Amino acid sequence: MPTTTTRPPASVPATNGSHATQPSSAAPDGCILNPSDTFIHRHIGPDEQEQKEMLSLLGYSSLDAMADAAVPPAIRLRRPLQLEGIAGGARAKGEFEVLQHLKSLASQNKVYRSFIGQGYYDTITPPVILRNILENPGWYTQYTPYQAEISQGRLEALLNFQTMISDLTGLPLAGASLLDEGTAAAEAMAMCHSIAGGHDGTKHRFFVDQGCHPQTIAVVQTRAKSLGITITIGDHCAKPDGAADLCGILVQYPTTDGRIVDYSEMCERAHAAGITVVAAADLLALTLIKPPGEWGGGGADICVGSAQRFGVPMGAGGPHAAFIATKAEHARKMPGRIIGVSKDAQGNMALRMAIQTREQHIKRERATSNICTAQALLAIIAGMYAVYHGPEGLKAIARRVHASTVALRDAMIALDHAIVNRDHAFFDTIRVKPKANGESASQIASRLSSLGVNARMYADGTLGFSCDETTDTATLDRVVAAFNAGKGGAQWQNFHDLSLLDDCVVYARKTPFLTHPVFNSHHSETEMLRYIFQLQGRDLSLAHSMIPLGSCTMKLNATSEMIPVTWPEFGRIHPFAPADQQKGYAQMYRDLESWLAEITGVAATSLQPNAGSQGEYAGLLAIHAYHASRGQGHRNICLIPDSAHGTNPASATTAGMKVVAVANRENGDIDLEDLKNKAAEHKDNLAALMVTYPSTYGVFEEHIKEVCRIVHENGGQVYMDGANMNAQVGLCRPGDIGADVCHLNLHKTFCIPHGGGGPGMGPICVAAHLKAFLPGDPAKTANRENSKSANEGVGPVSSANYGSASILVISWMYIAMMGEAGLKQATEVAILNANYMAKRLEKHYKVLFTGPGGRCAHEFIIDCGHFEKSAGIKSEDIAKRLMDYGFHAPTMSFPVAGTLMIEPTESEPKEELDRFCDAMIAIRQEIADIEAGRLPRDDNPLRNAPHTAHTVTADEWKHAYTRSQAAWPLPYLRRHKFWPAVGRIDNPYGDRHLACACPPMSAYTV
Repeated sequence: MPTTTTRPPASVPATNGSHATQPSSAAPDGCILNPSDTFIHRHIGPDEQEQKEMLSLLGYSSLDAMADAAVPPAIRLRRPLQLEGIAGGARAKGEFEVLQHLKSLASQNKVYRSFIGQGYYDTITPPVILRNILENPGWYTQYTPYQAEISQGRLEALLNFQTMISDLTGLPLAGASLLDEGTAAAEAMAMCHSIAGGHDGTKHRFFVDQGCHPQTIAVVQTRAKSLGITITIGDHCAKPDGAADLCGILVQYPTTDGRIVDYSEMCERAHAAGITVVAAADLLALTLIKPPGEWGGGGADICVGSAQRFGVPMGAGGPHAAFIATKAEHARKMPGRIIGVSKDAQGNMALRMAIQTREQHIKRERATSNICTAQALLAIIAGMYAVYHGPEGLKAIARRVHASTVALRDAMIALDHAIVNRDHAFFDTIRVKPKANGESASQIASRLSSLGVNARMYADGTLGFSCDETTDTATLDRVVAAFNAGKGGAQWQNFHDLSLLDDCVVYARKTPFLTHPVFNSHHSETEMLRYIFQLQGRDLSLAHSMIPLGSCTMKLNATSEMIPVTWPEFGRIHPFAPADQQKGYAQMYRDLESWLAEITGVAATSLQPNAGSQGEYAGLLAIHAYHASRGQGHRNICLIPDSAHGTNPASATTAGMKVVAVANRENGDIDLEDLKNKAAEHKDNLAALMVTYPSTYGVFEEHIKEVCRIVHENGGQVYMDGANMNAQVGLCRPGDIGADVCHLNLHKTFCIPHGGGGPGMGPICVAAHLKAFLPGDPAKTANRENSKSANEGVGPVSSANYGSASILVISWMYIAMMGEAGLKQATEVAILNANYMAKRLEKHYKVLFTGPGGRCAHEFIIDCGHFEKSAGIKSEDIAKRLMDYGFHAPTMSFPVAGTLMIEPTESEPKEELDRFCDAMIAIRQEIADIEAGRLPRDDNPLRNAPHTAHTVTADEWKHAYTRSQAAWPLPYLRRHKFWPAVGRIDNPYGDRHLACACPPMSAYTV
């Protein structure tokens, strides 16, 4: 639940359990008894002397003086942040101290053996994957693979994931992950609507089978409401009335209560009526039962689900990689990323993200895909789980899970308890009705709890049990004891019966899967370890160099922040476990909610949105619900300046709003006259303005309060995109500026790593009048018959109430270790680093936009467009050439074509800033050589970049420049060189020859 940001007066002690404010006996700041392992100077790159040198170059005597020049006085926060608990106070905290404090919170969580199921299962993460991927910064600090030449390792791992999904579902085209099963189902519904003609067609109803997971139904209802789709919930066996208006049908396979159903007849009826069929399937079950793509009647058209049980901890809800697979003809309507096979400049096989023209950063409000809707790191783990176990290993795990379930069923029958749906085949889940003359379900559940076991409680007095990879005979014995007045004693050791699935012709899988060599070659730990590190070596991450992407904030993801993620007290908690088993989580939620509310200057926070895109969506839903509560539900116009974050128009459309663009002036500021005119023109229907602050142009606009006033006077709400909060924390606050909603990218400002393109978190902070319209709990809002009545406010936007709960510990650790003063200092140094780099580069490149005092915020844009005329060089050529210098490119051609947007963050030391500037200056000299004719326009280091080790060491070299200039243009590269794995990739070729599964091994050779 959201909490308000209230702080007890100094005379009143905090009463939030073990997490009280610092006691008065704590050593004062500066005391030698304070911790020696304080964190602030570990997080902030430039030391005090380096800061002085950079400030001197800029003409300032202090960080505060620089901040005063960069940030408009009218919005400055003139007091310290006031954070509760361990994050509060002036004394800097030690890393060990804060970890111990979080450990005390974690100990309040109770790790029970969970049989709740409902799409979440305990699992075993193979240690070789746990340590070398999940806990490895070489994997979790990578950026989204836009620069594919230095992303080949994770692209191959994601291609493995896609191949795994395609093989298991029986559908030819799979994506590289979505957020969770509920949102994946919602995306599939939107696909069905689009396939049926969208709002221009007549099919505006979506049928959801009552056998789907409750949280999935709830999330689908929320999305349907904003898209104007009507939801009908019922039994798929009944022929729905008015099928002519149905765009799609969603079924669960197996059902939420465990039944394996033959959907062949339903598929035949649906396809005859032009209805798209969506299956939400269990991946592990698909190793043994017929895949949805092979059902009779043409099979499912789309398959979604979660890859969580493939080695990814439950984590009280996430993060987990959802999946989606479909038929080839729907490729351009698929959401999320698709990894495809292409070729490089030398004709070698290379991987890239395919058909990016679908995506929001290109098509904006007309997008069919939001590139931010992905969980790359978790998809990589799930794919590696399949690589490690292989098809036979996966089947062995599935058979053991099924055998455990059969054994439990037989034990229940032997005790005279009834099995609900006894005549149905099942995989891992049974539903038990206690015998009539025995104890009630609640009494048995109580005994189960006393034995450390969770079961699923149904409203009709039955109990559900879902077995998983961790289920053992000792746990099964506890379950039997709970049903047998505390007595166990079943004979598990002699159990060999697999029954049902082996011999059932209707349901048994007959087709092979995971036949590619990659899934049949790495089953020893030695082989797996080498494969993981082979791929890691083909990727550039923060472990190699800075990643200076504007608007993406690739800062330090500290080890102390990451360590708690894999603690079992956080990782092995089921999201629907009873509240008394999640007290540690609850306290962490309260801390984060209050801290983020104070940082943003508003009243309440929801931690549910599990991506920045979801935060945008949830914030706009809250605004719409607020208007509707006041009888103004017709307000649907969303004003979006050209300087807004790239995902904003797509999110507005997803939330059911119509986008109206607002112009920007030449200096990057919002054109106030255009805003006034657009706001006045649409005042009767104005819902919101989406504004990014500082703007995506990298400036603090001085008139931001005026912008908010104009929108409010015309009946709208102000949504502030928090993508650039890294320039605000401790210096100014969205709520003070006038924002009604602010979403925060915890994977940016608050240190959750990008993981190669996910996980992320996008909480929303809202003003008091919007608090009632924060996302609802999916466990409490499911199975309402019509989406319009599902919730008077806003339904859930994610499958779990706190989204990807287990990674919230990262941001909790960051805020707690930095404290009030450290957070402000981090913001100031982020601004300092950006302005220092802009100053060093301004003699060589034109810096396009500046704010007050002639300074930028935490990022800046340089113009490269004129080089195309003078030297035949595009911004893409500079981006690729930077790879030869060992760097990932800045954000390319966004928000202005032909530019590079650079953001250094506060974590990079002066030496690294200088190294990047030196590289950019050297590249400018190479361009000058082209302009002067010293290098040809068609054969130069930029046009041919990146240069691989293979090309540089080839026997033949025909270029007009030397091998040394190609590979080692600056001296530091002689000490350490990151080699791009492939040459420049032919993007159009990959789209013309779309291939999105693992190619034959012969294609991998150079």
